[in-house]
Amino acid sequence: MSDPSKLLSGVRVIESSLLGPGHVATFFADLGADVIKVEPPAGDYIRQMTWPIVEGVSLLHLHTHRGKRSVTLNLKTEEGLQLYRDLVATADVVVEAMRPGTLKKLGLGYEKLRKINPRIVFATLSGYGATGPYKDMPSHGIAFDTWSGIVQPVVDDDGFTRIPPNMPNVGINVGPMLGAIAILAGVIRARETGEGCEMEMAQSDAAAYMDWYRIESERAYMRPEDEVTGNPSDDYERRPAGLAGMWEGVRYQAYEASDGHVLFMASEQAFWKNFCKGIDRMDLFEKWPGSKYADHARRNLELQRELREIFLTRTVEEWLRFGNEQNTPIAPFNTPANIGDDPQFKHRMDFLPIEAVGCEQLPLPVFVNGKPLPTPTMAPTVGQQTDEVLAEVLGKDASAIAKLRESGALG
Repeated sequence: MSDPSKLLSGVRVIESSLLGPGHVATFFADLGADVIKVEPPAGDYIRQMTWPIVEGVSLLHLHTHRGKRSVTLNLKTEEGLQLYRDLVATADVVVEAMRPGTLKKLGLGYEKLRKINPRIVFATLSGYGATGPYKDMPSHGIAFDTWSGIVQPVVDDDGFTRIPPNMPNVGINVGPMLGAIAILAGVIRARETGEGCEMEMAQSDAAAYMDWYRIESERAYMRPEDEVTGNPSDDYERRPAGLAGMWEGVRYQAYEASDGHVLFMASEQAFWKNFCKGIDRMDLFEKWPGSKYADHARRNLELQRELREIFLTRTVEEWLRFGNEQNTPIAPFNTPANIGDDPQFKHRMDFLPIEAVGCEQLPLPVFVNGKPLPTPTMAPTVGQQTDEVLAEVLGKDASAIAKLRESGALG
C-alpha cells in the first residue's frame, strides 16, 4: 500500500533551475513527487549564495533543494540533450525556473518536448515573466517586492537610503507557491485529457498579487467619494489602504505587556464586550460600546491610555490565556529568532532535524490523516544521483553509464 502522506507519489518533475525560483518544485518534493534537478557539470551556484553557510553549503540550497535528486548533464553535447529528452519522456512536468526561453535556446522548448511527451506540463517561473519591457532584465528576490510596492527604502542616521532591515521576502517565495498551484492544475488536466500545456509565471507578478488588498484599495479610492467610501463604523471616512489604515486604531492595536507585546483585535463589538467583562471593566464597554463590526475606536486616545495601562498588568502568556478563556482575539508579537519557542509553533510545525536536512528547516505545514508530511532527504550535492537516475529511470546499465561519462555527456 502506498504511503498516503506522499500525496504526489507517482508524479515526476524535471527541474532546470537557477537560484531561488527552484523552490517551485520543492513543494512537489515535500509532497512526495520525484523531482530530478538537472544541473550543468559545474552545478547551480545557489550552494554558495547568501547566508548562512552551513558546513560549507548555503541554507538557500539546503532548503530549496531538499527532497530532490541531482543529475548533471552537459547540454552542449547531443548525448546530454538526448538524455534530457529521455527524462522528459518519463515525466509529468518540466520546470524552467530561470530566464524564459533558456531551454528553447537549447532545443528543449515546449514545442519540441511536447512531441516527445504530449502530456508534459512545461512551466516557466522567472523574475519578470516572459513578456513585457522588463522580461530580459536580470533580477533578484528583493526586486520583486520593491517593484510591487510592498517595500519602500528607509533613511539611516547618516542620510543614506537603505533596504529596510525587517522587510519580508514575498515575491521570491510566493512566486514558486503560486507556480506550484498552477502546475498541479496542469498535471490534473493532463492526466484527465492526455494533453499537456505551457504556462509561465513571474515572481514580480506574484508579489503584486499577494498585495492585492492595498493595490485594489488604492484603485478603488481613485473613484469618486460618492461611489467608494470608508466603513460605516468610521462614519464612511476613507482610511489609508492596508495596514496604514490601522495606525489610529485603538481596539485593534499593539500593546505592551509586562514582558513583551501583544496584538489586541477587538474590532467586533462582541469581542470588545468579552474583553471588558473578562477584566471586570464593563464601564469601558458602557462608555464606548462601539459599532457591531469593524470598529477600531480610531483616535480615541482616552481609551487607548486606559488600555495601555491595563495591558501592562499581565505577561504575554497571561494575555494569551485570557484571550483563549474569554473568547477575545489576542496574539503575540514573535520574531524570527524566537518563533521556534512558541508553543503553537512547537505543536504544529517545529523544525526538521539537522541530521536529516543539514540544518533546522521549516517543514511544509500540511497534515495528512492527522500526521505531518515525511521528512525530506538532504539537498543533493552536484550530480549526486546521476548514476542512480540513469539506471532507475532510463534503464541504463553500468557499462552504458560509463560510456556516457567518457563521452562528456555527464560532464
